[in-house]
Amino acid sequence: MGERASRRPAAGSPPRARARVRDLGVVVGDLPTGPHNAVTDVPGVLVGHTTVDDGAELHTGVTAVVPSQLGPQRWTLPAAVYRGNGYGKLVGSTQVDELGVLESPVVLTATLSVFRAADAVLTYLMGRRPDAVSLNPLVGETNDGHLSDIRRRPVTEQHVLDAITGAAGGPVAEGCVGAGTGTTALGYKGGIGTSSRTVRAGGEPVTVGALTQSNFGGVLTVRGVPLPADELIPERDRTEPAGNSCMIVVATDAPLDARQLGRVARRAVFAMGRVGASYSHGSGDYAIAFSTAPPTRPAIPDSALDPIFAAVLDAVEEALLNSLFTATTTRGVGGRTSRAVPLDAAVRRLAAAGRLAPPA
Repeated sequence: MGERASRRPAAGSPPRARARVRDLGVVVGDLPTGPHNAVTDVPGVLVGHTTVDDGAELHTGVTAVVPSQLGPQRWTLPAAVYRGNGYGKLVGSTQVDELGVLESPVVLTATLSVFRAADAVLTYLMGRRPDAVSLNPLVGETNDGHLSDIRRRPVTEQHVLDAITGAAGGPVAEGCVGAGTGTTALGYKGGIGTSSRTVRAGGEPVTVGALTQSNFGGVLTVRGVPLPADELIPERDRTEPAGNSCMIVVATDAPLDARQLGRVARRAVFAMGRVGASYSHGSGDYAIAFSTAPPTRPAIPDSALDPIFAAVLDAVEEALLNSLFTATTTRGVGGRTSRAVPLDAAVRRLAAAGRLAPPA
């Protein structure tokens, strides 16, 4: 198994600090996690954030998933995009569909900043490949206009470059950070979340990692237990946008081709249903999947993909839950407020339903 739950405080204790769901006793599935339970558990995959937050009207930023395997020895990785609902902007996705390769970091930001961010990624790629005359940045978004003055388009080229060049391995900051600074999901404050799983597929050990930018509607559901915001938080204390979107990035060191990665990406969007997604008209729901495996390794046969599919479903589910449970209450533009999941109330409901692992 992955890391176990930490000991939970007794009744009457002060309100608990924000926490990843596994630290609260919520264990998704029975597959082991990687050492950091993060997308960075996939060797060579780095994550960087730039947060733009003035404490008042701007709550936005940039998150970059950077495969360090992209370099002079190898300028592309096999990749695929799956569009659950296309009400969104994913710059560069048609070329990934056509050619089945990724040639840039995957950058996430806010809706009206996505085009400026794509230009910044182009600047980064041109600096690395001075002779290239065709480059394909891959940049996605969700709409944080509920909490942030999105029309100001505060994300600059430097914010994007800082997120890419500052990307690192190890633990990943979650919640109200980077591209998740101003998002709202499932009635609560959303954000960035991540998780990983390790499995054996095709006779070899592989790692699957996911990073999510949550900003979509529905009723939060944790291991089958609904946690409706209108029950856990008084209506007068919160505001909620309609619909919006979710971006999911899945990385793996499993040797998969672009077609197989398309199958992986589909499972990533399916996992949104486990946490209560409404898949509404206005929700742009996308998944990007890529493999860092050396090109000399033969692809795993389709008949051996089931463990990877299971890993994707569990990792994305846990990443989405982490994005909410680590987020903090945020008051933004127009006085609108997205409130964090009340952890004590959530834990009580989950404990009553028998959905928490025993304390460590």
